[in-house]
Amino acid sequence: MQKKKNRIIRMSDIETEQVRWLWYPFIPYGKVTIIQGDPGEGKTSFVLAMIALLTTGKPLPEETEAAEPISVIYQSAEDGLADTIKPRLEASGADCSRVLVIDESDKELNLCDERLEQSVQETGARLIVLDPLQAYLGDNVDMHRANEVRPIFKRLCAMADRTGCAIILIGHMNKAQGLKSSYRGLGSIDFRAAARSVLLVGRLKSDPAVRIVAHDKSSLAPEGEFIAFSLDAENGFQWIGYCDVSVDDVLSGTGSVQTKTAQIEDELRKMLIKSVPAEEVFRRAAELGISERTVNIA
Repeated sequence: MQKKKNRIIRMSDIETEQVRWLWYPFIPYGKVTIIQGDPGEGKTSFVLAMIALLTTGKPLPEETEAAEPISVIYQSAEDGLADTIKPRLEASGADCSRVLVIDESDKELNLCDERLEQSVQETGARLIVLDPLQAYLGDNVDMHRANEVRPIFKRLCAMADRTGCAIILIGHMNKAQGLKSSYRGLGSIDFRAAARSVLLVGRLKSDPAVRIVAHDKSSLAPEGEFIAFSLDAENGFQWIGYCDVSVDDVLSGTGSVQTKTAQIEDELRKMLIKSVPAEEVFRRAAELGISERTVNIA
């Protein structure tokens, strides 16, 4: 019997493609992004506020321009659609006609479910959110076993690549303290390995209403700046902006927040008591680690 030859692909035959971004450098199109944090830290609120901006065509935090409004498929296994998700979307100003849900009343979804790809093709949705990740692994899958997790994520990543749709998986973290952020996610570390971007959400003990989004892994671009938002019963959700903290600050709840916009605003007040060349302003901003884009916003 003649042995079948291997199919060999030459790199010279592959057409180079640029990575496309839903939100640079945090969420790439055609890839999987994980957003994780302890329960109650604001992960879902952060994602719903982001969906509100995406579905209405408004600029994302610290951005000056917005893309066309997009449709989003949002699946939640923990919160009710009528009494929790929709009211929160409406409070954030989302266009609810662009927020779509796959009916799971007859059959629950999982990460390998063909209905995900079918729904993207039928609706043109550009983002899928599954909240929480652990609820969509499928029956009899041990999330701590790499050999069980890896093939599921491989199929999910392939679907994202075929459709060009961004996929966000919202995940809880384990209770272990003192570990590196790489080992705080629930389940196998293969979750983190498969994702092209990982964001951590946590709150500061010094001001429990303030939450931080930290870019903990970025395989396709330099890690983005940390973003702060506030969340409390009186004022609801409010974006704060870029800030200076560390991943350790987010995990431990220590540190304090001054946004980079506020920081450069203070500098501008000091500098602009007289005429100053723009180059000098941008040079001072660079010394503080502040981008020209943030200077322009300020």
